[in-house]
Amino acid sequence: MGSEKDVWAVGDSYEAYAGRWSRRIAEAFLRWLDVPAGRRWLDVGCGTGALTETVLSVAEPARVVGVDTSAGFLAHARERIGDARAVFRLGDARSLPVPDRGFDAVVSGLALNFVPEPGRAAAEFARVTNPGGVAAAYVWDYAEGMAMMRFFWDAAATLDPAAADLDEGLRFPLCRPEPLARLWTDAGLDEVVVQAIEIPTVFSGFDDYWRPFLGGQGPAPGYVMSLGAEHRDALRELLRERLPSGRDGSIRLTARAWAVRGRPAPATAVGSTARGPEGR
Repeated sequence: MGSEKDVWAVGDSYEAYAGRWSRRIAEAFLRWLDVPAGRRWLDVGCGTGALTETVLSVAEPARVVGVDTSAGFLAHARERIGDARAVFRLGDARSLPVPDRGFDAVVSGLALNFVPEPGRAAAEFARVTNPGGVAAAYVWDYAEGMAMMRFFWDAAATLDPAAADLDEGLRFPLCRPEPLARLWTDAGLDEVVVQAIEIPTVFSGFDDYWRPFLGGQGPAPGYVMSLGAEHRDALRELLRERLPSGRDGSIRLTARAWAVRGRPAPATAVGSTARGPEGR
């Protein structure tokens, strides 16, 4: 999923960059959904398994199927998550390799904006969600609320106006309440609700903030690693100057995500052709 601007493949680098924060968002998201225990879950765009792992630890599922287009991420998830209730499959959100109405909870964490045709993905969510179940997703508020990235892109654009072409806040207009609600409604989902979820992101010092940008995973780290040494140093020092630093050197920011949920409409017709055995 995504474009060449979005380099997502190496699990360890992603974990250092955004994975540690995505896990905290995942827990708040699941509390908001409040799905009963013993249900069947599908995690679309599961990546390194942050949301899958959180479902296993707090939602007491019967089973979780994780689907992603990145074999590298799936390998990382399989290696780290040793739970027989979880299986991982290579697949595309626009054509999920699972049967109709096979899951009680169909979810996606921080991935939907990277799908080239999110409308098709939302329709697939509706297709595979069991009547009475819930389809839900969350994405970073890149434009305003994901401060770690917002500080970065504002500084990058100060030094290089062309960097704005990579800024997720501009590239992903989907990551706002109104577009998310419309996406779910257009997919035929009912009882659609959008909710802000915010967590603190505290860095022990500037190096703790800056080092993950050297991992090359994602638009911002990919941009950093494309720069010459002099330009990279200038960006680092501008960020050091701009980021709020406490007396102990820590940098206290916040990260906000927008979450959307809905339920299959009773009259919604979905395809009848099963695409695979998962979820049964």
